[in-house]
Amino acid sequence: MIDVAVIDDPAAAGVSLDPVRARLLAPLAAPGSATTLSATAGLSRQKVNYHLRALERHGLIELVEERRKGNVTERIMQATAASYVISPAALPAVAPDPARAPDPLSARWLLALAARLVRETGELIRRARTADQRLATFAVDGEIRFASAADRAAFAEEPSASARHLAAKYHDEHTSGGRPHRLVIALHPTITRHSGPTPPSAPDQPSTEE
Repeated sequence: MIDVAVIDDPAAAGVSLDPVRARLLAPLAAPGSATTLSATAGLSRQKVNYHLRALERHGLIELVEERRKGNVTERIMQATAASYVISPAALPAVAPDPARAPDPLSARWLLALAARLVRETGELIRRARTADQRLATFAVDGEIRFASAADRAAFAEEPSASARHLAAKYHDEHTSGGRPHRLVIALHPTITRHSGPTPPSAPDQPSTEE
């Protein structure tokens, strides 16, 4: 079982978003059967089996083993991944396009970049798995607390300038065998508390876009 799988098939996305099937999928991070799941899900074994067949059909769970118990064969299933991400490729007609309105200060543009990152990385993982090759990736994750908006703006300019300098230094347009790589640098406020939707008039909620 892998850590994260990207769902790019619309039908598989629909199956994973079904509340009952999502509830059955979560505990299958460890092997289980319709019998064990029915006790916790409050569903009959037959209904659980029906939903498990749908999950299996779309590659979200897989058969681990079969156990014979009297006249019944118990199928032990396990999720194909510990967690799942639905790719924008599952909704190609309405997938966000970062090229549509590039704006380094827009939170929505950042979201479009993130969506493209999920879509492209998911496709690269699929291709690497098919070719039985290792996928070369690199990422940096961290947090920083700014004293002021001016400090944040100054900080944002420095990695931008550094990235432009490094790109100019290492970019090679002509060498045979070279391969293009995507570079994304993101900065956004850290979420410190989670809550439900807030009415637009609420004064204590900062704007998510600047």
